[in-house]
Amino acid sequence: MIGIFTVALAAGAASALMFASISSGALISILLFYLASLPIMVAALGWGPLAAAIGGVGAASVLGTIFGLPYSIAFAMMVAVPGWWLGHLALLGRPIAGVAGDSAKQQPPALEWYPVGRILLWIAAFAIITTIVALLTLGTDTETITGTLRRGLLKMLSAGEAQPSGDIERLVDALVIFAPLAATVISMVTLTLNLWLAGKITQTSGRLNRPWPEFRSTALPAMTLLALIVAVGASFVGGMLALLAQIVTTALVIAYALVGFAVLHTLTLSLTNRGFWLGGIYAVVAMFGWPIVAMFALGIADAVFGLRQRYLRTRPPPLPAA
Repeated sequence: MIGIFTVALAAGAASALMFASISSGALISILLFYLASLPIMVAALGWGPLAAAIGGVGAASVLGTIFGLPYSIAFAMMVAVPGWWLGHLALLGRPIAGVAGDSAKQQPPALEWYPVGRILLWIAAFAIITTIVALLTLGTDTETITGTLRRGLLKMLSAGEAQPSGDIERLVDALVIFAPLAATVISMVTLTLNLWLAGKITQTSGRLNRPWPEFRSTALPAMTLLALIVAVGASFVGGMLALLAQIVTTALVIAYALVGFAVLHTLTLSLTNRGFWLGGIYAVVAMFGWPIVAMFALGIADAVFGLRQRYLRTRPPPLPAA
């Protein structure tokens, strides 16, 4: 118990320092800020959700004491709660019905782990909630939110000019539209990346209390597609409902795009230079961004037509090892 408490305090301290570093204004602080949930997730995966909870509560309390209650609430919503809950879900497992372990060798029963696709939905939910709460701090209606965003961006980009130029105003108008969507994308990507990194760290150290998941089989629940269709339709209603629907749509689009990468990993199993092609595709998506649309289309196509199941049924058997 003392060991868990020590790890929890260390993880909480590291996470709090990384989160608070954004106040320094240094360029490296942006990276540290986005990786703030990593220590909490490492504690959750390696030492259990209790360690993550203790670390998160301790870090939030210290940040609240130093910087004030709003800072503490922001840390809890953006870092502590997602890190603790996602780590908890990743360790959830239940015995598979009808499959027992080898009693002669004293092996534990076979376990079915919490599906990666459902964890992806939880990541989308956290991204949606944090983005919406951040917007609600600016106002409670669309006009107030967009007005506050516009004034803040104009002040930032005009560099002290008394009258901003027309180009800057047009740029600000575009940023006001895309800022909430970009915030949702960043939240989705950073939470997903942090959980993956935490898994790799604990697996390398031998502390991961579960087998490494097979990401190629990642799939979202069937009702997710219906939720996406409803969110897309509501995006054209107008007003606050449209803004909220656009945020939900963005999160689900990124979720399907991540599933698209899983589909890509499956459909390229027979390629000779598979690593080269996958690395090239990841590099193109990271550099340009917009090719993520192709991954989204691949994820939707798999959800509708079952591309992976069709491919695996027709795939020839693997060649014998040399």
